[in-house]
Amino acid sequence: MSLPENFQFEKVFEVGAYQVHPHGNMRLSCLADFFQEIAWKHADSEGFGRSILEQQLMWALSRIEIKVSQFPRWGDRLRVFTGGRGQAGAFAFREFMVWNEQEQVVARAMSSWLLVHIEKKRILKPDSVLPGSLFNPLVAPNWQPIKLEASGPEIAYESISVQHSDLDLYNHVNNTSYIRWIENSAAARGIFPSQLAVNYLSECKGGDVVHLTLLDHGNAPYFQGRVQDKLVFEAQIQFE
Repeated sequence: MSLPENFQFEKVFEVGAYQVHPHGNMRLSCLADFFQEIAWKHADSEGFGRSILEQQLMWALSRIEIKVSQFPRWGDRLRVFTGGRGQAGAFAFREFMVWNEQEQVVARAMSSWLLVHIEKKRILKPDSVLPGSLFNPLVAPNWQPIKLEASGPEIAYESISVQHSDLDLYNHVNNTSYIRWIENSAAARGIFPSQLAVNYLSECKGGDVVHLTLLDHGNAPYFQGRVQDKLVFEAQIQFE
């Protein structure tokens, strides 16, 4: 069966009661969990997922942009699609699309990934492990997650201690944990964004204390996370 829009892999998910806000809409962090899971499933099925650990290599999410047009709710069955969208320099691009049961697009996301040598902390060219048939090294997508340039006056500040449940297989903070922190900070101010962009800038580990700052920028405020003086991520949300 062919997939829409030249996507290469799909998986069906059901939204659980534990994945929604009290008002019933799905959390962005839980939607990002689905994206992370299907990305691994696709990579494993084509031989560039967990198998590259044998070469001391790993995929590091560098940037992601998520745009939700209609929030899924508890019990919704979603078809999530993903596929390679080319390469540019050190970046490999992966797109996601989400259908509801009526085959309506309810969310899209684009992500950029880096291939990193675990021990040497060196960034390698992604085409050294990626099949060119799925990630064309000569083509890059028109939609690429942008480099954020946070600005605006500081309007809120909090400190977050990294917990064991925040960590991934590599003992680093999972990319979806950052999104959860952002959502929690926004929700405390009555803000529930429908768009999110994150730049992951430096690794963050268990025991770190992340100083999270919210910067005013109208209906598109920024977040910055620092460990001591090191900037570990920047993000921007948009809401109506």
